[in-house]
Amino acid sequence: MRKVGPYGVETLPQVFPADRGPVTLVDVPAVPAACRGALTEHARLHWRRGDGGDPAALAEEFLAAHGLPLHDLTRPAAGHHDSGVCGAALYLSAAAGALLAGAPSTAPEPAPNLPDLAVVVYHHGPTRGTPPGPLTPWRLGEWTESWTPRQHAAAVDAIRAAIGRGDVYQSNLVGHAAAPYTGDPLPALSRLGALPGARYGGVLTGDGWAIGCASPETLIEVSDGQVITRPIKGTRPATAAGRAELVASAKERAEHIMIVDLERNDLARIARTGTVTVDDLFAVRRWCDLWQAESTVRATVADGLGLADLLRATCPGGSVTGAPKLAALTQINALEPVGRGASMGALGWVAPGHVDLGLTIRTAAADGQRLHTWAGGGITWDSDPDAEVAEAAAKTTPIRATLAGR
Repeated sequence: MRKVGPYGVETLPQVFPADRGPVTLVDVPAVPAACRGALTEHARLHWRRGDGGDPAALAEEFLAAHGLPLHDLTRPAAGHHDSGVCGAALYLSAAAGALLAGAPSTAPEPAPNLPDLAVVVYHHGPTRGTPPGPLTPWRLGEWTESWTPRQHAAAVDAIRAAIGRGDVYQSNLVGHAAAPYTGDPLPALSRLGALPGARYGGVLTGDGWAIGCASPETLIEVSDGQVITRPIKGTRPATAAGRAELVASAKERAEHIMIVDLERNDLARIARTGTVTVDDLFAVRRWCDLWQAESTVRATVADGLGLADLLRATCPGGSVTGAPKLAALTQINALEPVGRGASMGALGWVAPGHVDLGLTIRTAAADGQRLHTWAGGGITWDSDPDAEVAEAAAKTTPIRATLAGR
C-alpha cells in the first residue's frame, strides 16, 4: 500500500468475500464491450467522507496519476497509455454527491463498510484468479425496513406541507431495507445486471463490500464533445392499462418536466452557451415489470471541462433529489432515517474523452453480514401517500426476488 496524492491510498485488495481466495471480477457497469472479460486491475482508490478533501478533485487527480487524464473532456479519446491502462470504474455515493452540492448528509449509513468514492483503474491483460473451493449455500433472510409504511407516508405528507409553504417544488424520498445472508453474495448481485432494461448492469467489488447495479438511468454521458443525461421520472406497472395511465397522468408529467428543467440547468453550467436541448421528452420505456418515463437532455461540452467540474455540476442526480436541488437535499436529510449508501449515486466507466455513469437506482450492496436495497420516488403536491409507498415497493420487488434467486 502506498500514498497517492495528498489523501487516499492505492491498493490492490483481495476481492470480496475473503474466503474465495484472490480473484479479479471485472463486470463493471458501462465497460466497453471490447474490454469486457479482458481487464485486470491496475490501481485502486477508496475515499470516505471522514478522510476530508474534495472527492471530485481526488478522482481526477488519481486518474491522471495513472495515465488517464480527464482534465479536458473535449479532447478525443487517445489509445492505451504506455502502461497498458485502458479505463477505470468510478463510483460516487449519494452522500459524496451531497457534499459536492454543499448539502448536509448526517443520517447514519446502514452499510458503513462501503466507501463514498471508489476509483479502479484497469489495463488489458489476462484475468487472474483462484478457483473457489466449496461454498456455503446461498440463503437470504427476511428483509427489515428502515421505516414503516406509516412513517414513509408521514414523510410524504411532510414534503407536501413543505411544497405548500413554497420551500420546494418536489423532493425524492428513499427508503432502505436490509436482510442477513449466508454464502457468497456475488452471484446474487451479478444477477441484477441481467434484468431487462439494465443499461448499467454490473458489479463493483472491494475489500469487504460489493455493489450490484441494474440501473436503466444515465446520470451523465460524455462522448465526442457532447454531454447527455437521461432522467427517469414516472412509473406504472408494465401492462397496457399501466402504460395508458402513465401517459395520461398530469401529475407524473408535471413531476417529470420539473426534473427535466433541473437537469437542463445542471448541464447549462458545463455547456457552451445556447447548446442545451431536450430530446424524446417523456418517452415511455420498460424496465422489468414497470413502465418508466424518460427524457434525453443534451448539450455541447464547454471548452476545458474536466471530470471534477462535471461531477460537481451533476451529482447527485436531479431525478433522485428534487427541485430546487439544495433545498430538496436538506429536506431529504431531515426526513430519511438512514443514509442512501450505494443508491442514488453514480457508477460507471471513465476514460480520456469518454464518461458514462449510471445513476445507482435499482441497486443493491453487500457488506460482511447483510444485503441492502433502497427504493423511493418523487413527491409533489398531488402525491398520494399510500400510492407513493406502493410505488417504492413495486420498484424493489424485482430486485429482492432476483437477489433471492427467484
